[in-house]
Amino acid sequence: MSDVSETAEFSPETTGAPPAGRGRNGAGSILRRAGTMFLKQREASVFAIALVLFIYFTATTPAFFSHGSFVNIAQYMAPYVIIGIGLVLLMVCLEIDLSVGFVWTLSPYVMRFFVDSGIPTFLAIVITVLILGVVIGGINGIATTVFGVPSLIATLATGYIIFGYTLTISAAQQVNVPQESLGLGRWFGAEAWSELIWASVLVLIFHVILTRTRWGLYTVSVGGNMLGAREAGIRVNRIKIGNFMLCSGLGALAGIIEAFKNNIIDPSAGQLNVLLIALAGVVIGGTAMTGGSGTMIGMWLGMLVLAILNDGFNLRGISSNKFLIILGAAILLAMIANTYLARLRSAGRLQSKS
Repeated sequence: MSDVSETAEFSPETTGAPPAGRGRNGAGSILRRAGTMFLKQREASVFAIALVLFIYFTATTPAFFSHGSFVNIAQYMAPYVIIGIGLVLLMVCLEIDLSVGFVWTLSPYVMRFFVDSGIPTFLAIVITVLILGVVIGGINGIATTVFGVPSLIATLATGYIIFGYTLTISAAQQVNVPQESLGLGRWFGAEAWSELIWASVLVLIFHVILTRTRWGLYTVSVGGNMLGAREAGIRVNRIKIGNFMLCSGLGALAGIIEAFKNNIIDPSAGQLNVLLIALAGVVIGGTAMTGGSGTMIGMWLGMLVLAILNDGFNLRGISSNKFLIILGAAILLAMIANTYLARLRSAGRLQSKS
């Protein structure tokens, strides 16, 4: 039998301190772990930015927290999300497409041509997206991979060719969406939330493709280490050309959806302006300019940040000139945050402690 009393036998001096996390600091430890796990996600910084902006405009602008405001946000971000998907795929494999905004401009005219030729609207949309995706994306991809023209230059050149062709066939005139297409158009952008639904579904699909399929793995491998990818037997040119085709096809779809939303086919739509806004959202969302890293969910959140800023400033009567200043600052701050967090992750400083 022990000579020590039961109280002394189980005292802290005898048994030692209780295990970490079981006393008062247990809740704090759990919160620290949760915070660390959150920061380890590439989408963390842009999600935090979107949340802070949402809270700020809700608190300072009464009209912001309303159905009309949310519709404006949804309709602003949706088309940029769609072309942003293609840009993420290309930037992950270390390429860029400056022509996608001009494909946006051309696609509604091509769709109208097929509708006027007697083809049903839905089939005309599918044919337009496939043709422009394969032809324009294929030309961009071949010029870049086979002939060695930098994608920045190749796609800028094809973009101006596409724009000149659009102005030629349209005589630089607006035209109405075909009357027989208006019924289906309700599901392709005319309804308040239809555009965002299309965009979000596509984001989820391509998120799975990028993170869970061989195509996504090969895309990341090509952008991260092209020489290693070639030595591993990956057909680098095929991956890049395929992603160029996807980007052009998504640009065509975005242009058609916007035409249905506005009920007008406009030769001044699209172009470089939409590309630059989409590119800003992609970069804010955490896709690396150096290739090998990108996130569809982060891109969606990046576009949400831009949409919240745009809607909040409009409601507060701030001019578009000042919005551009804030847009540039947002891109810079988001890139700094993403770069800093990436360094912490690579250094292992965001590992949760047990």
